[in-house]
Amino acid sequence: MSAETAKSHETKTRLLEGALRTLTEQGIAKASARTIATAAGVNQALVFYHFGSVDELLAAACRYGAERSVSRYRTRLSSVTSLSELLAVGRRMHEEERAGGHVALLGQLLAGAQTHATLGPATAAGLDLWITEIEQVLTRVLAGTPFGEFTDPAGLARAVAASFVGIELYEGVDLPGATAALDALDQLGSLVAALEELGPVAQRAVKHHLRRTGRN
Repeated sequence: MSAETAKSHETKTRLLEGALRTLTEQGIAKASARTIATAAGVNQALVFYHFGSVDELLAAACRYGAERSVSRYRTRLSSVTSLSELLAVGRRMHEEERAGGHVALLGQLLAGAQTHATLGPATAAGLDLWITEIEQVLTRVLAGTPFGEFTDPAGLARAVAASFVGIELYEGVDLPGATAALDALDQLGSLVAALEELGPVAQRAVKHHLRRTGRN
């Protein structure tokens, strides 16, 4: 990589980081070329030179932030061996993301998607990265449970992702209520863990019941 290319890459990264910092600390309404460039420590003309527009920079920052977050948890998710463990890991990840300001960032991106045309697809693409990781975990862990043949990992992954997004947004208006929702997920995890620990005879009975219910 030439020195010029390396410098260009560094500037783009600084702008992406500056955009994420601006969204988190000042909100979508304050995300202008000037505020982002100030946060990045560069000339605001570089916003347009590298990205063409503020909206394109914000969309790129959304994808960049999602890729960075997902990569941070990929190893942890790959070690999950059960549904109950997935719920527990999901709660810890949620707490870490909130502490790092990433929950606030998601809220700003979802709000901005209503008025910035490029942010909607970029935010959806970022969420899809999470959904893909969750689906891989679900496909792996469901295979060894009574639920394996009765569930759709792809649809369930979207349901899990949507639940956590909803809880994250709910926290802003009702923190106790959001905490109660997370506690309920923990209780669900305990119930799932109990089912996972059933012996072969009991698991066959569960499967028989699910098959019979599915035919009705």
